[in-house]
Amino acid sequence: MNHDLPPDRVRVSIGTASVLGLLRYSLSVPPTTAYLMTYTEGSCLANCSFCAQAREHNADRDQLSRVVWPDYPLDRVMDGFREPALDVLKRICVQIIYYPGFLDDTVYLVGLLKDETGLPVSVDTCPVDKESLIRLRDAGTEMISIPLDGATPRIFDEIKGRNVKGPYRWEKHMEALKAAVEVFGDGNVGSNLIVGLGETEREAAELIQRLHDMKVKTMLFAFTPLAGTRLESLPPPQMEKYRRLQAARHLIVNGYAALEDMSFDEGGRIIGYGGVDLESVLGDGAAFMTTGCPGCNRPFYNERPSGPFYNYPRPLTEDEIEEELASLKNK
Repeated sequence: MNHDLPPDRVRVSIGTASVLGLLRYSLSVPPTTAYLMTYTEGSCLANCSFCAQAREHNADRDQLSRVVWPDYPLDRVMDGFREPALDVLKRICVQIIYYPGFLDDTVYLVGLLKDETGLPVSVDTCPVDKESLIRLRDAGTEMISIPLDGATPRIFDEIKGRNVKGPYRWEKHMEALKAAVEVFGDGNVGSNLIVGLGETEREAAELIQRLHDMKVKTMLFAFTPLAGTRLESLPPPQMEKYRRLQAARHLIVNGYAALEDMSFDEGGRIIGYGGVDLESVLGDGAAFMTTGCPGCNRPFYNERPSGPFYNYPRPLTEDEIEEELASLKNK
């Protein structure tokens, strides 16, 4: 790809492609955000152990987590942003692949998407400097996410940093998140946390609290093993663990409890939430739904459409709420 020219192709999640009319695909729950990914003919320069885009992996490059992302001509994708798609979509999220020229491509895409659709645009990116963050903001990016993925510096190094010859460093991610808050403002910056990479629940909760104190939102993901990646044999996290951390995140982010209010057993498992009435606070089921930018439901990113759901892509039924609340009591 000639990076002196604007991008002419973009990857589109298969659910988004269906909403945009690019293909026919049965959707039990349509995405309410259009998920796009920058396109490169090569691989990502990063080497994240869980990701199909990693430099040294033999995975299907059309994948990101469980989702297939076929590529299309950019002009065909833009033609899809009209009714009835605009009746469904509330936002656009651009996922970044790290390659030479990715920032220029992203700035161009964001500007085009914002001007042509009028929808709010989020960007999920590797760390960039403050000047680059300002460029993304001025192009029309409303919200930005810089994913840590690992709950601790040790896990970070093992999955995407020094230990896998990756370009990323925990300290640089933290610096970029702080700069992003300065550029985009409180509440407009997020970071992904993947549960199931060897962290204890205490370690995950500690990161959620630390990011909250930095005015950064934590977006929870469940580890999903992919064939051809370094972690293809690692199982996904236990659902009970994920539910406890969803509850912890909800309480911290919404001010119902802080890390210091919670209690943990010797293995770091959450055993108490500081006396919070969980049925009252979690009774609407929102804690168990997809966490992300407003309008993000990310259907089946970590699970099969038949379930069980780590992240519900829709409001829960009363029976589902009762079941999930009961699972929190079965410690």
